[in-house]
Amino acid sequence: MSRTLILTTQNHDRDSAGMAYVYPVVSRRAGGVSVGVNLNPNNACNWACVYCQVPDLIRGAAPPIDLARLETELRAMLTDIVHGDFMRTRVPEGVRRLNDIALSGNGEPTSAREFPEVIELIGQVMADFGLAGSGDPEKQAIKLVLITNGSLADRPRVQAGLKKIAALNGEVWFKFDRATAAGMRAVNQTRIAPEKQFERLAIAARLCPTWLQTCVFALDGTPPSADEQSAYLDAVARLRREAVPVRGVLLYGLARPSMQPQAPRLSALPAAWLEDFAASIRAAGLPAKVSP
Repeated sequence: MSRTLILTTQNHDRDSAGMAYVYPVVSRRAGGVSVGVNLNPNNACNWACVYCQVPDLIRGAAPPIDLARLETELRAMLTDIVHGDFMRTRVPEGVRRLNDIALSGNGEPTSAREFPEVIELIGQVMADFGLAGSGDPEKQAIKLVLITNGSLADRPRVQAGLKKIAALNGEVWFKFDRATAAGMRAVNQTRIAPEKQFERLAIAARLCPTWLQTCVFALDGTPPSADEQSAYLDAVARLRREAVPVRGVLLYGLARPSMQPQAPRLSALPAAWLEDFAASIRAAGLPAKVSP
């Protein structure tokens, strides 16, 4: 593993560790080191979000997962972080804390057929490193986070994986950028009906602690329209009204450049805009954390 690259919140290079599935990042939302697990090394996703930082993104699903290689890589990475000098040589002072293992990467992780087996494997490795939490105050417990567009949450194998994540004190970050069909087509480039996505969100939230993950930005210099904002806040109010146990909203802006064709049309919104929208989300009934 290279010792020369100092990790930053702007550098989420999946190849920085020279591994097929595992990579380290400094997460601005987590406030520490996150060990990423990329189940889509083929850069394939069933959505094509316009702000996506994955180069050469294609439509598709995860390839077959080499579980033995994934385990070897994860154990090697955690050995370097927990017992080696990774934090001192690769991580800036102030964020030298192992926060989580995150299933994210270059596509939709739940599209992997082995998704439940992957969660089982990660849970065993976490336990072996004393990272799963056991009631022992000497043990460091970290989170297992699934970052997902939620589009497959109604599939039994995905639900089996969500239950396993919940048992590991983990959580789901469920992509919920827009709440209208037009907004989802424009931002996520999917034709999934908002009502269907709401149903999948409710499934995920009732199986595993779930946060909404919402990216906001200006498109052609214009922030989300008043109608889009209103639809989003209506969805938040509906979650509260129907007692869907969503924990809150992770509201964030553009921190790194998009690698998609629409990149020249995107720009970051002022931090004050995000704070104002977060205040509206809180007024509609959910906590909101802001990462400009």
